[in-house]
Amino acid sequence: MQRFIVIGITDNPKPWYPPEVQEIIKQGRVFSGGKRHHEIVAPLLPEGVEWIDITVPLDAVFEQYSHYSQRFSVGSIIIFASGDPLFFGFANTIKRKMPEADIVVYPTFNSLQLLAHRLVMPYHDMRIVSLTGRPWPEFDKALIDQAAKIGILTDMEHTPATIAQRMIDYGYTNYQMHVGEHLGNPSLEKVTTLSLEEATQRNFTMPNCVILDAVSHQTSAIRHPFGIPNSDFTLLDGREKMITKMPIRLLTLQALELRKRSVLWDIGFCTGSVSIEARLQFPHLQVCAFEIRPECEAIIQENTRKFGAPGIDIHIGDFLDTDLSALPCPDAVFIGGHGGRLKEILAKVLTVLPDNGCIVMNSVKAPLVKTDSHQLWDEACQELELKQEPPTRIILNDNHPIEILKAYYHPDK
Repeated sequence: MQRFIVIGITDNPKPWYPPEVQEIIKQGRVFSGGKRHHEIVAPLLPEGVEWIDITVPLDAVFEQYSHYSQRFSVGSIIIFASGDPLFFGFANTIKRKMPEADIVVYPTFNSLQLLAHRLVMPYHDMRIVSLTGRPWPEFDKALIDQAAKIGILTDMEHTPATIAQRMIDYGYTNYQMHVGEHLGNPSLEKVTTLSLEEATQRNFTMPNCVILDAVSHQTSAIRHPFGIPNSDFTLLDGREKMITKMPIRLLTLQALELRKRSVLWDIGFCTGSVSIEARLQFPHLQVCAFEIRPECEAIIQENTRKFGAPGIDIHIGDFLDTDLSALPCPDAVFIGGHGGRLKEILAKVLTVLPDNGCIVMNSVKAPLVKTDSHQLWDEACQELELKQEPPTRIILNDNHPIEILKAYYHPDK
């Protein structure tokens, strides 16, 4: 069994370790870590040892680990990793890549703990988000949840300035930002507290991390009502009929069973009302929104910022011509518009929809409408072998009746 000893390290150029760890280092023959880690610990390493740089691709690094484990009959591979190696750290990568490996961890404080210590800030209630080599979704979820305290691990792309700008863009301005640079390094360490606007104008040295702290005397500019009023949305050409009305919208979300779903596709989003409502009420969801009309892109962008709904993946163009290969497969689909090509759209959806995925569409019973969308739905479901649920019929005020249509995909039944 391959054995790893993972030792936590800060940015201190003269690290101190207890006698037990010093003895492990003294007896080691194969070491590994980032280039910055190598610079810090080089004076502590025995002469003639092997060092493996941790660089991408990681598969090549783990091939070297296997090579050296077979070459040396005794000892472990000793790895230096930032902070607590189990806190978004390299020990987790080892567990994922080599689940059978024997791992021993000697942690130190992680960077967010060090920053909280410098600020004398309790951090037991802090929401933790890593943006180090990761996209925005978990950070967006923390914003939508309006977490009072958010700790963020940054990288060269997700800097304090870009984080602050994203928050301003989507209206989450009731926070102050604390930035810690080179934490643990006595000569370079720096902690700065500033407003989001100030943060957008600053460059901070790496490595750094961020804590966002909600300002008690400020209230968020973003409200998340359970059902956004129709009149609050920016509409297509000001046409009120080109939006899924709020009560219908909420019933549609209920029919989609979004609390237990992972990925929602909104086909024919127009103003984006369904996508935005879903994003705010179920922030764990990945939401992909599709629309054929190019003028709707600016409309949904404006509405996502107005209501504080970051992270909706927007696609403009004919859905039937859209390459779906790089997109997350949906387990819930809402069809807000089909242009008379419902069967073709459903057939394409079924190429990626998993077993028990659900599809919902709203059908308007209007006497002057030539195409009966309910009939198209029934015919398509029958031909594609979708299992339908009884429709829900609702009338709002003096409007025409609306039917909420729902079907499941069971390919083997």
